[in-house]
Amino acid sequence: MTTVRAWGVALSAATAATLVLSGCGTTRVPQPTAHATAHGVTLTVTLLPASNGRRELQATFRPQQPGFHIYSIDLPAHGIDGLGIPTRLSVQGSLTAVAKPTANLATRLLRPAGLQSEIPVYPNGSVTFSLPVRQTSGRQADVIVSYGACSENTCLIPVKHKVIHLNLNY
Repeated sequence: MTTVRAWGVALSAATAATLVLSGCGTTRVPQPTAHATAHGVTLTVTLLPASNGRRELQATFRPQQPGFHIYSIDLPAHGIDGLGIPTRLSVQGSLTAVAKPTANLATRLLRPAGLQSEIPVYPNGSVTFSLPVRQTSGRQADVIVSYGACSENTCLIPVKHKVIHLNLNY
């Protein structure tokens, strides 16, 4: 992670990029952000500035209950032996993906009780995905997500092709 030092305080590059210095004060420039909650998971998507005219969409999946994990983005389309739903993140409208999404955490293999299959999942709790994007003309984008959340004992109803509207008028 890139850090920037301002007034002796270390800031992440994303946080530093949202600050505009004016005289002796600072003004926080708001970033396009949207929130959604479905089937036990709260999702926050934020469009951050990046370099070379590109931007970065960050999507944080946060299970609402402790002990729940999100399935891997690398899980096959139909799961493993029919188990699990892959996490998917895409955009349409005024945003175009320029690379594949990546996660901030490594996966681990989970073997459900009584089964031989191992399923790649992220550690319990929040996971954030980054998707490099290019903004085209227009002020509205849609973020499309699919995901599932499970604990060691139960799975929540999966979410498929949920559309989150992101207003780019900032």
